[in-house]
Amino acid sequence: MAHNEIRTAVVLGGTGWVGRHLCAALAEHGTRVVAVARSRTEGLHCDRFAALDLATAPAATTADLLHEESADLVVNATDAANATDGWDRTEAELVRANVSLVEQVLHAVRTQRRPVRLVHIGTMHEYSPVAFGTPVDESVPCAPESAYARTKLAGSQAVLEAARTGAVDGMVLRAVNVCGPHPSPASLPGKLVALLVAGAVRLPIADAHRDWLDVRDLARAAVAAAQRPGVTGVVNIGSGQAVPMREFVEIFVREAGFPRSVVEDTSSEVHSYGGSWLQADVRKAADVLDWKPRWSLEESLRDMWAAR
Repeated sequence: MAHNEIRTAVVLGGTGWVGRHLCAALAEHGTRVVAVARSRTEGLHCDRFAALDLATAPAATTADLLHEESADLVVNATDAANATDGWDRTEAELVRANVSLVEQVLHAVRTQRRPVRLVHIGTMHEYSPVAFGTPVDESVPCAPESAYARTKLAGSQAVLEAARTGAVDGMVLRAVNVCGPHPSPASLPGKLVALLVAGAVRLPIADAHRDWLDVRDLARAAVAAAQRPGVTGVVNIGSGQAVPMREFVEIFVREAGFPRSVVEDTSSEVHSYGGSWLQADVRKAADVLDWKPRWSLEESLRDMWAAR
């Protein structure tokens, strides 16, 4: 399949923060886009919307959908941690959304008579925590500490094993934290927007460094992966820079046109899905996908505020 021959893409989790931008990026390439989620959202760029609860739907239902739409590409942008269900999930809920759902999708893709490319969006939190200052490349061991990251890893491993055995033509993109236009309300970027709309940013700020990527750049990476059938394995997607969380918040406030004084740190100790340091090594993304981030952090946060 040449780069311009993705005729129909099915985006699972198409109404989520990442999914919405994926739909838009694929549509820009002239691809027919089918967005799949439980309910439709406003401003969604797709040719068709399919209402389906992927966490509970039988694999046969998903398989029938792929067949009916003549899908060339499936992008799995679902995530147990989402704005609809919230971040506080039980272990069983995490397994159902991050593992069982992926297994259902793999079964659906395997049963198709036509070749279907699968791009799965994982997370950099699937890796083991690393020492401060260490860039995380694809060779870092995977032994995540949180239940969320462990279930995300299990889903990614299922895709990688299916690709290794030739059962599917699939790739896993491990993404850093995202920012940019239209953030999920329950995410840190979404909370920052809401707080600043209210006139002040009063929240606990973790003593941590994070790699932040514009959500549109992640969508571009997924399109690049989709356009390379036969290329499998894991590719890290990030900015390649680690930013202190306080600096991230202060950049957002500045780009929104507010004084630094509106930020008040209420933290004593803050826990998150990852360790205190995360910086993606993105050299493989440049080599394998010919991809590099386009939006700077300042541009991303400025656009995030402008799109409120």
